Parts: sequence; structure tokens; C-alpha cells
Amino acid sequence: MHLIPTNQEVIAMLRETGALRDGHFEYPNGMHSDEYLQVALAFRYFQYAKILSVGLSRRLRADTEIRAMIKALSIVCPNTGGLPIAYGVCEALRAHQVYWAEQEADNSPMRFRQFVKPQQDERVLLVDDILRSGRRLTELRNLVESYGARIVGLAVAVYQPNPSVLDFGNLPLYYLAKMDASYYKDSSACDLCRKGVPLQKLWT
Repeated sequence: MHLIPTNQEVIAMLRETGALRDGHFEYPNGMHSDEYLQVALAFRYFQYAKILSVGLSRRLRADTEIRAMIKALSIVCPNTGGLPIAYGVCEALRAHQVYWAEQEADNSPMRFRQFVKPQQDERVLLVDDILRSGRRLTELRNLVESYGARIVGLAVAVYQPNPSVLDFGNLPLYYLAKMDASYYKDSSACDLCRKGVPLQKLWT
């Protein structure tokens, strides 16, 4: 294993832990895919959680601007599902603090808990386990910036962009592995449906 895991090493860990599965899947938004990836499943195992968190922290430390601000850096994730990697990266970096946004329901806006909010000019690194559509991280970015904080980058264990992935402009993106999957907008466009491959619907 390399100090920063290679793309192939990350994929092997994901498969070994059941976090990466091949098949025919329907996401809650109706989109179909030939792969399902839930990085959080890999974080059930301490050794893999450590490898992924430390590997991502090393990639961040390689950036001189990030390295210079670590002691003042806040790690913020879009929900509690991102906490394992957020805490792992914070520990490995020895960053300042970790906090997260929450939603009361799927369609409700993100918000911070009472007495927890970004400060004016606070330097923030957004962290999550995966970047697929970018919707959650975009909403979190807008929320953090509404308080006047300064986002210095995005960091995820896996970058698996779907066809509608949002654009983050010049904001730096750090990741350990990039993965491609075949996406279909619905059943009418899905090759797997036409081939009769059994479908498994995914939960939110």
C-alpha cells in the first residue's frame, strides 16, 4: 500500500468492504447505474477508515496553501454521514475543528445547529466521502459563504461524477480515487433494463 493509496488500491478496498458493488441500480432520483458506491461502508473498518483519511490528509498537505493554514482550518461536512472521514482528516491534519450541517427532512434546507456556525473570514475545507452530483456540497458551500466564511477547497475520498455534476469553478478539489460509472436518466434510456438485468432500488 502506497502512502497515498492509488486509484486501484482505493477501488480494491471499496470492493473488499462491500462499499462498491456491480449490478443494476436505481437511485432515488430515478437515475439508473451499473455501479453502486457507498463509501461509508468502508468506514465500518478501522484500518480502511485510517488509510483513506490519512491518505486524503496527505494529499491536502501537499498543497502549500492548505498546509500553511492547517492550525486555523475548519473541516465542515454536509451531514452526519460525512463525519467519519471529516474527523479522520481533521485528526490526521491536526486541523482546528470539525462541524456539520443538518436537514430536518430531505427537502428542507441545510442549517447548522444552534450555537454552531461559521465565523466571518473563517477558513473552511468542505469534506465528504463522495462527490457524485455535487448537490449537497454546493448547498453547503452556499450556506457557509452566507456567513462570510472563506472556503479554501473540497476534499472527498472518491470522485464519481454523474452526467449532471455541478461546477465548482476554480475551487480546488482533492480526492483519492476517481471512478466512472454508466448512468442512465431513467428506465427508458437504460441498457440494463433492455437487457433484463434485475433492478435493485436504492434508499436515500
